[in-house]
Amino acid sequence: MADPAAQQKWRDKHRFTKTQLNVMARKHVHGYLEDFAGTFSLRGKAEAVAFCAFATKMLMQHGEHNPEAKRLMTLIADAFHRDRDLFQP
Repeated sequence: MADPAAQQKWRDKHRFTKTQLNVMARKHVHGYLEDFAGTFSLRGKAEAVAFCAFATKMLMQHGEHNPEAKRLMTLIADAFHRDRDLFQP
């Protein structure tokens, strides 16, 4: 872990654009993130998390005027809720 001075330097540099997010996730979720990073030429697991958020938001926006996108988002949400225990730390 970074020392407090390095953490403060990072916070000062990015205070208007970023906040740090530390989350616990099951090992297979880390594997998924590594897979996404490789498949979509991302810079690592952190960027894979941002990509997943971007993709979800895009599906939600397209679902407002595209019935197929809305159907896909509903299927994804239902499947996640059904299998939620597999993804929780």
